[in-house]
Formats: sequence, structure tokens, C-alpha cells
Amino acid sequence: MKKWLLICCTILLLAACGQKEVTAQHQGTKGTNAMNEQFIGKWEGTIETPNGPLPIMIDLKKESGTLSVPAQGLSNFPFQSVTYTGDKVKVAINLNGSAIAINGTIKNEQIEATFQQNGGKYPLILKAYKEQPVTYDTLKIPVQNGNLTVAVQKASPSPSPVALIIAGSGPTDKDGNSALAGKNNSLKMLAEGLAQQGIATVRYDKRGLGDNQALLTKEEDGTFDQYVDDAVQIIQTLMADKAYTSVHVIGHSEGSLIGLLAAQKTGVASFVSIAGAGRPLDEVLLEQLKGQLAPKLFNESTNILTALKQGEQVKNISPELQALFRPSVQPFLISLLKYQPADELAKVKGRVLLLQGTTDLQVKEADAEALKKGKKEAKILYLEGMNHVLKKAPADRAENLATYADPSLPLHEELLPAIEQFIKNEK
Repeated sequence: MKKWLLICCTILLLAACGQKEVTAQHQGTKGTNAMNEQFIGKWEGTIETPNGPLPIMIDLKKESGTLSVPAQGLSNFPFQSVTYTGDKVKVAINLNGSAIAINGTIKNEQIEATFQQNGGKYPLILKAYKEQPVTYDTLKIPVQNGNLTVAVQKASPSPSPVALIIAGSGPTDKDGNSALAGKNNSLKMLAEGLAQQGIATVRYDKRGLGDNQALLTKEEDGTFDQYVDDAVQIIQTLMADKAYTSVHVIGHSEGSLIGLLAAQKTGVASFVSIAGAGRPLDEVLLEQLKGQLAPKLFNESTNILTALKQGEQVKNISPELQALFRPSVQPFLISLLKYQPADELAKVKGRVLLLQGTTDLQVKEADAEALKKGKKEAKILYLEGMNHVLKKAPADRAENLATYADPSLPLHEELLPAIEQFIKNEK
């Protein structure tokens, strides 16, 4: 019997059932005055099971707390209750009907405890969690008209796999944040999370943004193919670096198409598409606009996209549509509309993983299915409740969009484990 059985079965049920979080309440009969303030904070340790240690982390607060088991994808699951009495703490957790209890005493700046579940009792020593600041190096890579600045997140001193992370459309920076939608840090979390699991990462601001704003001073000079060429140059640089055992590409949204085209030209070990469109841009865009625009403006959008797809620029644009189809962005759209993502994915030789959230407001499950048709051997995984910025979110539009500007929310709990497992399986 593997140590996973200790809590993994309930975790999997939790993920499948989407159990709602229970708000933990302070249960101490003597009040907070009787509580030892040393308890407050994050603690980490290992449950000593007969089959080996299982790392866990708990976050103790005065009236609540959470449990995390990184190896099993459980992140910040709330306590049912927490009770403090002097130097003792009692924690109760209900994981989909499975009762878990942690009883501990603080001694010499650590908590000596027992972990109980389903009749089993296991020793647990918890020590104060010391968060290591995650830093990255910057690298200058020669590209057309200058040098591209990229952020390199090292995994370890020894050679490791490396993944290039490519951001989505519009003014979306290397961290996954947009001047239009807000700050959510989704790609920053992804990069740091993979680095902590032994996979180095590289991410970058596209031309005209952030670190690389100087590479594109006129919007009308930018093309989609230029983005692809930049990604190719980064990949080739990584492939020539002996610090990396293999090179992988992760593309989010529009970055999916950039990534798969770059993967075609370089022969990377694997490609991961997250919320990648499986249909041409005009189809996806019209689907997003339908119901949001008045019929007259929707018909105008249809006509504009038809002309752009034929390589023809449109001069007369209604004021309401200028943000989407202004003349300066039309050269970029023309260069993008020529691609059929599913057809292009078929040309990728490496392994392919398709990830799609079920509450994504911008890219639908139909897109993942379309990509799958382009490459039948690709692995496809639907993440229940994940939205376009890789967070757990409801289908309600207003509540979903609120997560776009909330960097405190963690990534969807299944995202990092899925990518890590796929990249490390380098067969």
C-alpha cells in the first residue's frame, strides 16, 4: 500500500466533486487570551507513515487555518475548526467526509503532533515554514532589430528541463497580467511553481511591452510572425545551453498558437497548450462578440474580419470597434488570420498536452476538441472550474471576471501537477 492512500483518495474525490470550502471557526473555550501566539503562521513537516514520509503544510491563524499537501495537488484546504489551549492546538478537517485531526504541542519552536485519519495515527513534527524568495535572472537574446530580455527561473544548479512560457494576446506581460484586465500573476505563479518542482522556466514580455517595449515603438510595425520568430530564437538559445536537459514550450491563449508554430520550427521535446484556440481567430472572435454587440456592429465586425482574412485593410471603422480593429493593429491581425491552429498543430513532432478550463469565458472546450482533431495522439485534459487566467472560478460572468485582478488567488490545484508530470515524462 502506497503512502498516497493516506489522504490521496479523499483529495481526488474532493477535486471531482468540487466540494465547497467550509469556513473554519475558532473553537477555543478559553478565548484567544489563552492561546500561545507562537502558533500563528505557516508550518511544514512530514507525516511519518509506514510507507515513508508525506510532506504537508498547515497555516495556523487565530480563528481559521488551511492544510496543503503539495505532492497531491491539495492547496489551502480550510480547517473545519481549530482550538488553542495554552501550548496545545487541535485541528479538525473534513475532507469529503473523511475526518482528519491534528493534535500538537509547541516545544522548542516546533510543534510535536499526531496526524489522525480513518483510525490511523501517525507522528508529525512541524517546523516554521521559511519561504525562500524566488528570484530570476535576466538574459538578452539577439533578435530582429535588437535584443529580447527574458526572465530565467532556475530550477537547480544541476542540468534540468526548461519550459518557455508564452503569454496571451494584447497587453499581457510575462506574469500573465494585462493593463486591460488587471493583475492576477497567473504566469508568474506557473513559472515559480514549475521551478520549485525542478523545471526551469523562461518567460518574457513581447515586443512593445514591459522589458521589451523598445523593440516595437509603432503598433503598425508589429506582426504575429515576428512574435513566432522571437520565440524560435529563444528556443534555439535554450537548446544550445548545456544547463538544460530538454526544452519544452507552454503557450497560453494566443501564446498557444505562437508556441506551436515555434515548436514546429525547432523540434522541442513537448508542447503544452493552455486555453489555446483550436479554430481560426475570426471564428473565435465572432463567437465572443456575439451577444455583446448590437446586430449592426456585429455585422460590421464580420465584414471587417472577412476583409482582413483576405489580406485587405479596412479604413472605415465605427468608433465602438476601434479598440479591436483600429488601422494600426490590422497588419498584425492579417498575419494572424492566415493560420488554422488545428492544421498547424498536426505539424508539431513532439509530445502535446492540451489543457482547457471548463469555466473559461474566452476559449471554449470546443477549441480543445478542434486541436485534438488536428493531432489525435495529443493528450487532452479538462480542468473543472478553471477559467482563462488559470484560477478556480464559477461560471457566473461577473464573479469569474473578478479573478482576473486578484493576485492572491492560487492557480487551479490541478494545473501545476499536470504540467509537471507531462514534462518530466520525457520518453
